[in-house]
Amino acid sequence: MPYRRGWVALMLFSLTLINYIDRATLSFAIEPISQTLGLSTVAKGYLFSSFLWTYTLFLIPMGWAVDRFGAKRTAGFGIGIWSLATVCTGMASSFTLLLVSRLIMGGGEASTNPAGARVIREWIPARERGVLNACFNAGAYAGPAICALGAGPIIAAFGWPVLFFAAGALGIVWLLVWIVLFRRPEDTRWLSEAERQTILTERSGGRVIASGPTSGLPALLRGPALWGLALAIGCNVYSQYLFLTWLPSYLRTAKGLNLLSTGFYTALPYGVAMILCIAVGLLSDHLLKGQDVEAGGRRNLIAGTMGLAAVILLAPLIDSLPLLMALLAVSLTGVAATTSQIFALTNDLLPNPRDIGVAMGFVVVGGNVFGMLAPIVTGYVISGTGSYSWAFIIAGALLVLGASSILGLTRLPIGVTRRSRALVSQV
Repeated sequence: MPYRRGWVALMLFSLTLINYIDRATLSFAIEPISQTLGLSTVAKGYLFSSFLWTYTLFLIPMGWAVDRFGAKRTAGFGIGIWSLATVCTGMASSFTLLLVSRLIMGGGEASTNPAGARVIREWIPARERGVLNACFNAGAYAGPAICALGAGPIIAAFGWPVLFFAAGALGIVWLLVWIVLFRRPEDTRWLSEAERQTILTERSGGRVIASGPTSGLPALLRGPALWGLALAIGCNVYSQYLFLTWLPSYLRTAKGLNLLSTGFYTALPYGVAMILCIAVGLLSDHLLKGQDVEAGGRRNLIAGTMGLAAVILLAPLIDSLPLLMALLAVSLTGVAATTSQIFALTNDLLPNPRDIGVAMGFVVVGGNVFGMLAPIVTGYVISGTGSYSWAFIIAGALLVLGASSILGLTRLPIGVTRRSRALVSQV
């Protein structure tokens, strides 16, 4: 049977890839922009963080839009908005205009994770959910890697505004393909009937689908699971945005690399993380079967990947650039695998698939509350200490906290409390 749902995986991978190219452009263009506008280290931190303010604000509304209008409309609307905002960033002539364009970009990008989660729930059998979430999330590491390799030559040849124009154009091309090709599996003409039936019968993993309307966010928050997922991904995303926003500057200022060398050495750990993230997703689907998935067995793997990411605590002790690259690759792999597996665990623990947009929106809000702090806190840490050491220590400590959260708070389905589970068992 042809694996045509693989095209959906490719669409999701490329959606996240473009999303993160647009996020990363500022990190590589910040030095020439700073030379023009005279930005301080603290000002850079606020500018790096700014898109996350509106991103976080609009996550739950975008989740509601996914549940109400579907993934196709919401994702298409989102990438259209953020691609135009990215183009406008290249036209900005002041700090204020840069800030406004990044805020608009963040609002559009809030559509990605809720829409992607809905697509995975509709298109992918439960036994493949780990690797498909890994492919979806791998774009978050492929994007910065591609941007790292391309940004330096583009800026050197054409100037920093062209970097933003090119990134925005990629999003417009993706949008046109999405409009033409994407449908729900029930309606897609290019899907064989045999594969359609496989998707429709296996996408819920044997669980009986709840009927009726969505549960609503208050009901989902009654138990500890959704809170635990949000806290864990927050501790993880802090490190992700520390790397995304400050790693190029760290390599230039602390390690003395030039613009082109910085691009290569930034791309290297991101490329390794992209590949190994998918490998961990394949491993999770191989190890977890049937009842293990529904019982949230993925949590143990998540705790392990967060422990792997916490090796970033050792970064202040390493002077060798090759050893540092290896450490960053290991840590980024752990961060990447953790994010994709938390997305999969959210689906695993959610009784009603109609709630996935809002549930995923809340989880990603948790991540980005921490994520928006990472660039700002790091800016103050560097300004106050003259070093990146404490920035890495803070990130590693949060990863340890996140592993404890995932092990302790995600042992029941989302929205279920121990008391309500006991009452059901008595009946």
